[in-house]
Amino acid sequence: MPYRQDMPPAGGFGALKYKRNLPFRGPGSFVILGGVTAICTYGFYRLGKGNLEKRELQREKIWSRIHLVPLLMAEGDRDAYRREQAAVAREKEIMKDVKGWEAGKSVYHSSRYRSPEIVIL
Repeated sequence: MPYRQDMPPAGGFGALKYKRNLPFRGPGSFVILGGVTAICTYGFYRLGKGNLEKRELQREKIWSRIHLVPLLMAEGDRDAYRREQAAVAREKEIMKDVKGWEAGKSVYHSSRYRSPEIVIL
């Protein structure tokens, strides 16, 4: 028997179902564009409100620091005074045997006040 080719049945094959039978095709392009625009608008609105709140908190923090500066300077001055008095007391104790030594007297011959530049612990 010679070569025999496969052939379709008589009358051909049945039709193929390739269409989707969905009840709803989805929203149109204008509806999608409107939804995206609405979401973006709401997002920018919330971003603006957040920026205003952040700016207000930053302003509040700056003003609280401005109002705390005098208090912190006074605390620093009290601490410096306490340290200076402690240093004079130590100097008196160390130099008690040296005649003519005045504890706490400046070694500079000037009436101009100079804050101590070395922190003595």
